[in-house]
Amino acid sequence: MIISLIAAVAENSVIGRNGALPWHIPSDLKRFNDMTRGHTVIMGRKTFESIGRPLPGRRNIVLTRRRGYQVEGCDIVHDLDSAFAACAGEAEVFIGGGGEVYAGTIHLADRIYLTCVKAAVEGDTLFPEIPGDFIGAEQGRADDVIPTVYILLTRKVGTSP
Repeated sequence: MIISLIAAVAENSVIGRNGALPWHIPSDLKRFNDMTRGHTVIMGRKTFESIGRPLPGRRNIVLTRRRGYQVEGCDIVHDLDSAFAACAGEAEVFIGGGGEVYAGTIHLADRIYLTCVKAAVEGDTLFPEIPGDFIGAEQGRADDVIPTVYILLTRKVGTSP
């Protein structure tokens, strides 16, 4: 199974503010939807609640410490091992945030799909430092509300999570 993180990250590593995205970039939302559709998306409870509903066309796994937490249309797990066990046999699984989930999974990731937001913004949630065994390739650009660059980072050959 390929574990892929997918995130939009500002120049100063900000990914969130007050439990929400600090921007609205339609091209990034479209890219996220196109890339994750038909796959499983693992996300933290706070990220799920900021979205407000299960993502359509995807299996939604919500990671939470809250026992008894239930949401129709989502699988609820309480640790990463359970999340990944629930995905056994899948070709690629996406990690959709938030900050704590990214920090807890970046060392396990095979790929990181980044939307690099060409702005420094205020926020309270940061994307973790990317390990040195990743190499990046630009996949495109968008001149949207805020200019963005799409980058795919993959682990160097011979290294593994």
